[in-house]
Amino acid sequence: MLEWLLLIVISWIASTISGVAGFGGSLLILPVFSHIVGAKKAIPILTIAWLMGNLSRAAFGYRDIQWQPVRYFSLGAVPAAVVGSRLFVELPTELVLKGIGIFLLLVVLIRHTKWQRAVPQRWLIPVGAVVGLLSAVVGSAGPLGAAAFLSLNLPPTAYVASEAVTAVLMHLTKSAIYGQYDLITAQDAGVGVILGLAMVVGSWTARRFLKQLSTRWFGRIVEGLLVVAAISLMV
Repeated sequence: MLEWLLLIVISWIASTISGVAGFGGSLLILPVFSHIVGAKKAIPILTIAWLMGNLSRAAFGYRDIQWQPVRYFSLGAVPAAVVGSRLFVELPTELVLKGIGIFLLLVVLIRHTKWQRAVPQRWLIPVGAVVGLLSAVVGSAGPLGAAAFLSLNLPPTAYVASEAVTAVLMHLTKSAIYGQYDLITAQDAGVGVILGLAMVVGSWTARRFLKQLSTRWFGRIVEGLLVVAAISLMV
């Protein structure tokens, strides 16, 4: 009971971080939940929670959404999410855990590169494909998608809401594939909805503080947690 209460609190914190920084929240809860129920079960369940969290972020910032980059990104992300979801079904649990750990370390490294520069919006199609594939296979590729949208130099609210729309489309796609392969039961869906409600509250919290809080402080905390989580999963 205590660990489930902890998951609800972490879901709220994770969604708040994602709502302010645009990334990082899902990778915060994924290692914890993977240790409790296993990676093969954690990713499909959390996909439902992430869907609700991102949908709420998109709804709160609906008027600020930039639809053109969203369309370009989704053209690559959605088909790649289908392919990645099918690959996930065939992967052994141990490989998934180690893959998550390696990916978390890569996320931290990418955060300190100079890749975040202005790029043509059509480049969002191949970037979206990479993000969609990784999102389905290792659970989340939010930081890569966030980096792509940050390169567009959008206002904070537009950046968060637009990136959230693409995440919603990917999570819808993954949920459909996971359901097709019976990876999500009715009980799993219930757990996902409960965690998703906590993420909705986190999105609301982030929306209130988005214009006042600095993302740098959040980023440093998330990076430290990602490194610890990555080492834990890999070992």
